[in-house]
Amino acid sequence: MSDVGPYRPFELGGADLRDAIKRYTTNPLYLDNEEWENDDNPYRRQLRPQVIEHLDFDRVLSRAEILDYENLAAHRILTTIYETDLVFFPKSGLTDQAKWSDFTAFYSSSNRVLGETIRPALERHSFGFLDDEVDVSGDWTRDSLEAYLRAVQDEPQEPSLAERAISGSSDPERAARMWLIQYAPDFLSEASPMIRNVLGYYGPVQSEWFKVVIDEYGYGVHDTKHSKLFEDTLTSVGLRTDLHHYWQYYLSSSLMANNYFHYLGKNHELFFRYLGALYYTETTLVDFCRRADALLKSVFGDTVDTRYYTEHVHIDVHHGRMALEKIILPVVDACGPAVIPEIVRGLEEFKVIAGIADEDFARQIEWMDAGPRNKELHAPVWDALRSGRVTAPVAHIVEPRGELSNTHCHNGDELCHIVSGTMKFVSGFDSHQILEAGEGTVISGNRLHGAIIESEECVYEIHSVGDHEKCLS
Repeated sequence: MSDVGPYRPFELGGADLRDAIKRYTTNPLYLDNEEWENDDNPYRRQLRPQVIEHLDFDRVLSRAEILDYENLAAHRILTTIYETDLVFFPKSGLTDQAKWSDFTAFYSSSNRVLGETIRPALERHSFGFLDDEVDVSGDWTRDSLEAYLRAVQDEPQEPSLAERAISGSSDPERAARMWLIQYAPDFLSEASPMIRNVLGYYGPVQSEWFKVVIDEYGYGVHDTKHSKLFEDTLTSVGLRTDLHHYWQYYLSSSLMANNYFHYLGKNHELFFRYLGALYYTETTLVDFCRRADALLKSVFGDTVDTRYYTEHVHIDVHHGRMALEKIILPVVDACGPAVIPEIVRGLEEFKVIAGIADEDFARQIEWMDAGPRNKELHAPVWDALRSGRVTAPVAHIVEPRGELSNTHCHNGDELCHIVSGTMKFVSGFDSHQILEAGEGTVISGNRLHGAIIESEECVYEIHSVGDHEKCLS
């Protein structure tokens, strides 16, 4: 046999990675939007390519950086890549020539292959921090795994930070709608990542897992399909149901929670981690959905359709039992104890991600509620900058009427100061402040926001103050 040399696995990095990501994100489908919301077009996603080339995706984010803009950008891209495996149609169909062109461009081999090329690096960038967050060392056995999983099922659950933020919000209806929007990437195509794991050939467990998928799809009856029930919930509170209509209001942690299941399902070497994450979601969703049903009714009254949640209270008791007794334990019996640490890791990793998403959403609602206060804080922070007591890098910007800054976040606190003109500053769904000349607002680090110009021209400054509290002392 001739010497072909050592095998070299594919790995993209450095300038090649940066160029490939830039090439992917500059697809016309992914350019900035001129409107806050996408109108019945599931192929358009705003990836802000003008910023991408300045970001470093060739490293693993730390836990402290996981809410920084780099992760929001990465998860927007990953969501887009993962979803080229799924079939989406606009509700209005494909008779419109522009949407037909977007359909063919989104699913084109060029777009899909380029996405697959950059996917491993983006996954490493965004999920690599979990390696330091979870420790599954120890001598695991089938019995100790079963005891561990049953203990998770019995853990008492309290209202989450997100639920408490909604109940305590100055505008609970706005907060609850923002909350429902966060689940749309998952719930409108529910179980799609899971289906990746029921393909192939691996014995009786495969059929047991398929039973869970069948439940999620309403046993072939569309009106009882879980995603359709969630559509009915959205409609009942005045929200649109066309896919990614509210793309610009997704938090990075919400996308991360959804993408984690795509990440595990897409990479079959992580098959056993999916089992642990599946078990955690199926067992904890029972109490969560019971609380969500009560919370939504307390906010919206009898007009809200909560069948999505009441259905899960019923079915996920069954799914949790199935996941343990019909899938996980038989997999361990068939594959051996070496897979147990991976099952535990999947559960613990998703628990970490769920905790991050819970805290992130609660902070976003608190910041949205504090919009008037953030506007008032402009004066003392601006005085500190103008007097020279505090110095900070500044960007001077001039924009015309209708210029939309698609949503993003900053890694530290910023001060927006309006020199002339009028800006509508948006801090979340249905949440904004009008800023006139001489006014402005504090922009907290890691908080999702955007803006649109409402005068013929607006001149404004963005001061990177780092921590605005230091400007107040």
